[in-house]
Amino acid sequence: MNKFPNFKLENQNGEIVSNEDLKDVTVIYFYPKDNTPGCTTQACDMRDAMDDLKGLNVTVYGVSGDSKKKHQNFIAKHDLNFDLLVDEDFELAKELDVYRLKKSFGKESMGIVRTTFVVDENSNILKRMDNVKAKTHAEDLKSFLQEV
Repeated sequence: MNKFPNFKLENQNGEIVSNEDLKDVTVIYFYPKDNTPGCTTQACDMRDAMDDLKGLNVTVYGVSGDSKKKHQNFIAKHDLNFDLLVDEDFELAKELDVYRLKKSFGKESMGIVRTTFVVDENSNILKRMDNVKAKTHAEDLKSFLQEV
């Protein structure tokens, strides 16, 4: 897949975000769930990297299956400085094949696999990062973006 699919998702405030909102470079990262340890680490690292990312003209969106209310709480609790998008039915996650069977502590369940897409203003996928590590995500992303 070379093109990011057409999408329309609500952010935490109920505002629609779509392909039309893609800027020079947009990072769209999928994560399993608000306020879980790994996802909190990842989101806070992204928050802390925002000045560097904005300096590179990069916009960031996080996407999970959580509701607007959960996203609002997550943003407020951790002072996040980027929008979180709602994919409650996992429609976009499924289309991008990031909603899959996962194993955790010996149990299998369906969920979002941590995956990041770097996309340009024309919805071209510049990079797909699979099996993203929460602790190194922001640094790995900055390294890639400084090369673009």
